Amino acid sequence: MKAPLLWATACLFALCARAEETVVHVANFSSSDLSGWQYRVFSGETDYQLKDGALCASSEGTASGRYRELRLNLQHTPWLNWRWRVDSGIEPERQEQTKKGDDYPARVYVVFSAGIQFWKTRALNYVWSSSQPVGSNWPNAFTGNARMIAVQSGSNNSGRWQQERRNVAEDYYRLFGEAPPRVSAVAIMTDTDNSGARASACYGDIWFSSQ
Repeated sequence: MKAPLLWATACLFALCARAEETVVHVANFSSSDLSGWQYRVFSGETDYQLKDGALCASSEGTASGRYRELRLNLQHTPWLNWRWRVDSGIEPERQEQTKKGDDYPARVYVVFSAGIQFWKTRALNYVWSSSQPVGSNWPNAFTGNARMIAVQSGSNNSGRWQQERRNVAEDYYRLFGEAPPRVSAVAIMTDTDNSGARASACYGDIWFSSQ
């Protein structure tokens, strides 16, 4: 009886080992940690401050973001996980598919490097849309190398933390028609430079995972 029991126990541990999740931490804002995060200004400076275990942003006609460079193979960790909360958004009549309406109270970018073929650098933008239905996608108004994906929309969940999870590898293949290259950066941005509106949002921890 001991041998079968030992064999069953060994198999159980092997299954657990195979099922163990791999996690790559990108942002640890809950620990007030901004290590590795850099600043990029496009049009005026959105105010970013660590507050109550999150990185909170306030924009009034501004567009600047925070980003972190990394090297990540999505074959191993295709799932992007993050938390965010929008406290004040943008008027829903803004046409987000146009340059004048290309503003979002919250967005999370995943940037892909094409190596020396820098002109092929692409990005997925997971956005809290003001008007587009959840699940919809469209080309960025400024570049064909970026695709926008509405993960949240409108004010239904405003003021409440939302936990998100996306298979980035599948999204990339669906929207660009090919396997994704390595991830080279992740960025967050709250921007209202085109509309001149006000918006505020908070970002929680961000990580990639195998499951």
